[in-house]
Amino acid sequence: MKPAVLTGEYFMTGDVACAEGALAAGCRFFGGYPITPATEIAERMAIRLPHVDGCFIQMEDEIGAMAAVLGASWGGVKSMTATSGPGFSLMMENIGLGICTETPCVVVNVQRGGPSTGLPTHGAQSDMMQARWGSHGHYEIIAMAPSSPQEIFYLTITAFDLSEKYRLPVLIMTDEIIGHMSEKVIIPEAKLIKTISRPRPKGRKNRFKPFAPGPNGVAPMPAAGEGYNLHITGLTHDEKGYPVMAVETQTEMMVRITEKIQRNLDDIIRTDSYLLDDAEIAVVSYGISARTSMAAVAEARKLGIKAGLLRLVTIWPFPEDQIRKLADRVKGFVTVEINLGQIHREVERCAGGKVPIFLVGHAGGAIIHPDSVVKLLKEAF
Repeated sequence: MKPAVLTGEYFMTGDVACAEGALAAGCRFFGGYPITPATEIAERMAIRLPHVDGCFIQMEDEIGAMAAVLGASWGGVKSMTATSGPGFSLMMENIGLGICTETPCVVVNVQRGGPSTGLPTHGAQSDMMQARWGSHGHYEIIAMAPSSPQEIFYLTITAFDLSEKYRLPVLIMTDEIIGHMSEKVIIPEAKLIKTISRPRPKGRKNRFKPFAPGPNGVAPMPAAGEGYNLHITGLTHDEKGYPVMAVETQTEMMVRITEKIQRNLDDIIRTDSYLLDDAEIAVVSYGISARTSMAAVAEARKLGIKAGLLRLVTIWPFPEDQIRKLADRVKGFVTVEINLGQIHREVERCAGGKVPIFLVGHAGGAIIHPDSVVKLLKEAF
C-alpha cells in the first residue's frame, strides 16, 4: 500500500489538490462520471484509491454516481463525487435524498459557463444559487468556495469534517480556473491532519433509532450490516426511519434537518478579510474572483479609496450577520463574481437598503480583471 497522504511540496492543479485533500480526509470511495473540467479529480482518485484500500467506480451517469456515493456512505465509508454544471443538475435529485436521509458525503462542482452544455472549458461561478436551492423542498446545505489549489486541499478536508459532523452532503463550489490552475501545494504529514468522523451509536441495538438527534441535533450513524435495524427512505420519516405521512412528522423531520445547521452557524461559517477593519467600501467576493478583487482593493488603496475585501469561504449558510454589521458602517458594497448577480442579490438582501450595492460580473468564460473593479470603485465612490 502507498500512503494516503503524500507529504511534501508539489506543483499541482486545483483538481489534483482536491483529490489529495479527499484522501487525506479519509475518503475511500469515489463514484463519478467524466465531465469537463472536473474529470481530473476522478482520474486522480482512480489512480490513488486502489493503493489505499479504497474503491473508485465510474457509473453510467451522474444520477447513478450520486446514488453510489450515498450507498457507500451508509456502508460506513467516507465518500465523494465531482462534476460540473450539467452533471450537478442531474445529481440534484439524489443530493436531496442525501439531505433527507442525513447522509454524509462531499460533492465537488468545478463550475463552467452555462446553461446547458455552455462553455465546457471555461470557468464561471454561475451555479451558486443552484447549490442552495437546486433540489426541491426546504432544506439547509453547506457549500464552500476555495480560491487556490492550496486552499482546495484544506477545504476538502474541512468539507468532509463538516459532512461527518452534521450528517449531510457538503458542496465544494470551485471553478474551472481554480481547478486547472497549477500552483505550489504543501501537504503536511498525516499526523498533523486531524479529521472528524460521524457520531457513532451507543447502547442496545434493538432500541436504536437512526434519526433520533443527539445533543448537537445530529443523530448517531451506524453502518449497514452492523446489526442495527435501519430503514432509510426519502419519504417523510420518524426517528425510527419509517415513513409516516403526517404533518406532525414532516414538521419534526424538517426541524431536525434544518436546525442542526442553523443552531451551529458559528461553527460552520468561514470568511476571510483583507484591509476591511477601516474600510469605507466593502468588496464581497469568493473563489477565483476574490483573488482578483484583492488586487483591486490594493490598487484602490493606492488611489486613496478606502476599500476592503470580505472573502466568502463558506457561501451557504450565507454570512448574513457579517453583511448586516458591515452595512451599518460602510458607504457601500461591491460584489464581484463570474455570473450576473447571484450572491450579489444576497448581499442586497442582507444590507437591507442601508447603503448602495454594485455588481462587477459577467456571464462566464474568463476571470474578472482587477481593473474592472477599480474602475467601478472610482466611478461609484
